[in-house]
Amino acid sequence: MEEKKIDVKSIIGFVLIFGILIFMFYQNQPTPEELEAQKAKQEQVEAQNKAAEVQKEIPAAEPAINMQDSTSVAGYKNAMGAFGFNTPSEATTVLENDLVVLKISNKGGQIVEAKMKEFVTYDSIPVYLVKDGNATFDITFKTSDNRSLNTKDLYFEPTMTNNGDIQVLSMKAKVSPTQYLEYRYEMKPNDYLVDFMVRSQGLNGIINPSGGINLEWKLKGIRHSKSIQYENRYTRLTYNHEDGKISKLSESSDDEETETDVKWLSYRQHFFSSILATKTPFESAILKSVNLVEEESKTAGYTKEYSSVVPMELQGGELSYNMDWYYGPTDVKVLSQYKELGLEDSIPFGWGIFGWINKYIFTPAYTFLSSFLPFGIAIVVMTILVRLLMSPVTYKSYLSQAKMKVLKPEITELNEKYKDNAMKKQQETMKLYGKAGVSPMSGCLPALVQLPIFYALFMFFPTSFALRQKSFLWADDLSSYDTIAQLPFSIPFYGDHVSLFPILASVAIFFYMMMTTGQNMPTQPGMPNMKFIIYLSPLMMLFFFNSYASGLSLYYFVSNLITIFIMLAIKKFIIDEDKIHAQIQENKKKPKKESKFQRKMREMMEQAEAQKKNK
Repeated sequence: MEEKKIDVKSIIGFVLIFGILIFMFYQNQPTPEELEAQKAKQEQVEAQNKAAEVQKEIPAAEPAINMQDSTSVAGYKNAMGAFGFNTPSEATTVLENDLVVLKISNKGGQIVEAKMKEFVTYDSIPVYLVKDGNATFDITFKTSDNRSLNTKDLYFEPTMTNNGDIQVLSMKAKVSPTQYLEYRYEMKPNDYLVDFMVRSQGLNGIINPSGGINLEWKLKGIRHSKSIQYENRYTRLTYNHEDGKISKLSESSDDEETETDVKWLSYRQHFFSSILATKTPFESAILKSVNLVEEESKTAGYTKEYSSVVPMELQGGELSYNMDWYYGPTDVKVLSQYKELGLEDSIPFGWGIFGWINKYIFTPAYTFLSSFLPFGIAIVVMTILVRLLMSPVTYKSYLSQAKMKVLKPEITELNEKYKDNAMKKQQETMKLYGKAGVSPMSGCLPALVQLPIFYALFMFFPTSFALRQKSFLWADDLSSYDTIAQLPFSIPFYGDHVSLFPILASVAIFFYMMMTTGQNMPTQPGMPNMKFIIYLSPLMMLFFFNSYASGLSLYYFVSNLITIFIMLAIKKFIIDEDKIHAQIQENKKKPKKESKFQRKMREMMEQAEAQKKNK
């Protein structure tokens, strides 16, 4: 009866604390008018600060050539030598479909603006992947008269045509009407992928092959999220090389690698990617990533600076490379359309089996649930399904804890009896476990089984594009942290805001650990103090998850609640501790056959004990 009273009190306390917490936060929340006023004021200040910061970070543009100044034009033509054929023009040409807008400049023939038409940033500004000089695409080469030229400095002549519903833009840096270097863009309707060709005609003998030809692609990732540190954590240079191997540069520090047989390069900016893919793999590439974020900032405009240098080869004295540009979301539904390029592999599903679970189980499951349920409810339903599937593991774990609880008095007796002889105490404890048919490790194994699930979900929620800017209850973006209070200062390792979902998840895990570790696990000498872990784990979750995806905190909150109720159900209706105790006593009476490993361990411990006595 006493045990039941304790359980009832725990449940009542658990429910009361949650009720009080939720009541407090809702009572103290500002009115809708106050929220709107605060939000408008904050957005105005942040927009001004961000604009000022971005403006400071934009590299100084080279002075434009004055078209009315014949001396300036003549100077350009003289500097470019044979490639000074085209008349300089600063104009741009637009390629546009229902998804993306690309602006291609006559200068350099390169993309100088890439805008997403269906997406906005956290502060409602259209998502740009290329803008204000944050990216350059350049081919460096030498000419037969020993000039070192960069295509970013050359002026290309645009020609826009249509091939059915495909927009075709030809940009030519001419030496003569029939001799030129061409960039050719082909944009299809309702498609993020743009066919891109680099080829030359009649330049055999004009480009010096011994001078080396290099493609250089650089990009500074533009900030899109309210937490630049959080966004930067999932901003990485990813690449496909060596017959399908996927590798990444560091997400937290500067990094550089030289790779071979490169098929595509992805400059990922958390939920959006700029990708250059090639039909013919690059023989080698020097890849570099520079981290631009040292601390949390409301005004910093860029996350990382990427660069790739790829040597190019002439075929019969001419250049000919068929490639593709992708400017769009890092969304499995979109990238899976390009299976022949393997762009889906640029999504950070996770490593090994964890990534497999994420890619083939959680992502399809959530996609299906969110197709007919609100996004937050879909998380709750998916959590319930996961916990129900894992309930046999929960049962095994609780059964092991129940057995350990039954043995606790005998363990305590052994600890007291052999308190001055650690070796003998360990030997007798293991003998007791063996006679009772109990393994102290059996409680750990279920936790190990759940680790792949834990890690897969840890990667799923922050990187799932389906959750981006989807609201639930007080959280306005399930892929980012929720905010119920803005602090006037920043707490180290916590932040300048208070998130409610991590608080609820921390309280739930505290009660879960009190029900399991706190009551049932005997403290062994040399083992960590269980009470310390009970308090430390929820505190760590509270601090770590405060700036993490609210969808993940929601999952852990619901998951721990369900686990608590499953364990209560197991305890009340499935497991009978009196029967377990009786079974253990029966096990003790039966002769126990030792395995070779157990016999070897026992003999080693006996030898160690004998040596100790002889000394």
